[in-house]
Amino acid sequence: MANVWAGVDAGKSHHHCVVIDADGKRLLSRRVANDEPELLALIGDVIRLADEVTWAVDLPDGGAALLIELLAAHDQALLYIPGRTVNRAASGYRGEGKTDARDAAIIADQARMRRDLHPLRAGDEISVELKILTTRRADLVADRTRVINRLRSLLTSIFPALERALPDLTRAGQLTLLTGYQTPAALRRIGRARLETWLRARNVRNPGKIATVAVEAAHRQHAALPGEALTASVIAALAKEVLALNEHIAATEQLIDSHFHQHKLAEVITSMPGIGTLLGAEFLAATRGALDSFGTPDRLAGLAGLAPAAWDSGRIHGNLRRPRRYHRGLQRVFYYSAQISIASCPESRRFYDRKRAEGKRHTQAVLALARRRVNVLWALLRDQRPYQPLPPATAAA
Repeated sequence: MANVWAGVDAGKSHHHCVVIDADGKRLLSRRVANDEPELLALIGDVIRLADEVTWAVDLPDGGAALLIELLAAHDQALLYIPGRTVNRAASGYRGEGKTDARDAAIIADQARMRRDLHPLRAGDEISVELKILTTRRADLVADRTRVINRLRSLLTSIFPALERALPDLTRAGQLTLLTGYQTPAALRRIGRARLETWLRARNVRNPGKIATVAVEAAHRQHAALPGEALTASVIAALAKEVLALNEHIAATEQLIDSHFHQHKLAEVITSMPGIGTLLGAEFLAATRGALDSFGTPDRLAGLAGLAPAAWDSGRIHGNLRRPRRYHRGLQRVFYYSAQISIASCPESRRFYDRKRAEGKRHTQAVLALARRRVNVLWALLRDQRPYQPLPPATAAA
């Protein structure tokens, strides 16, 4: 028996593996614990079934991380098939039930038939660490946004003029003000001069400006609303919470910076206009540092959702739409870096202006630029050389 395909429906505590041959005949079906001895035994049994095994799994990390690492250690070919793809494919198979064994069999059969699945490799140490850190930062930013939204809602309910006067509640100065003063009466009592002194003692930048706008807002409202005292205490607590989250985010960003610059490709990635440390770290986290798994720039663009799919019907042709299956984090990296590069890179600006002149909207032009930049970055990573802008004469030509 020359070739077999092993599909794994991955879970937290247990996986289910189904192995099929070239005719789709089931050779093995086994539920195994997500522990190293059981997984090693499974890998050994599957390897003995054929000369060549192609594995497929529906999770790229998390509960499947140990299995992925063990397969990489045994030089096994591994494909990734997203859970959404498995669910859609399931309707084409007999039966309507859903079991782990059935899903594993579908994964194996899809790996046998399809040629568009991405190879999956264990990420290098730094890329794995960057994934942990960038995910942690995203969680902290989401928590901060949630707390700020709640803070603004409460502040509007008792002191709308002050809420309007504080446009950016991620800034330490505005948050420090709210830790001490939240009501019009309190601000009027302390006055502008004393408030400025109070803020300066807490190392707030531009204390005079903040004190002025806060006291002016206080003089526009003399009514005390119901529940003001309790709401003010909650606002003070939320402001302190945002300040603490700011510290956690800053500390996480420092860790991201130090880990990212240890990667061998860091200099190449950040040489691209518009890509700094954070976007570069998110790029490595999304690709797991396994750039050799993308044989062409088209495959990298496809994963980033920048390769449009045809959407034709009947006599209507030429319609293109964004693919439904793509890595949103990777698309974010290319889209935002393209936007930044328009202001900092003459080549990017010329390309963007040309697309706008062709009648494309802003978003369309940025996406087209992002797709073009995928080709450039892929070539730089392939050759492991930094980006070099074109000389003015060459660019003009």
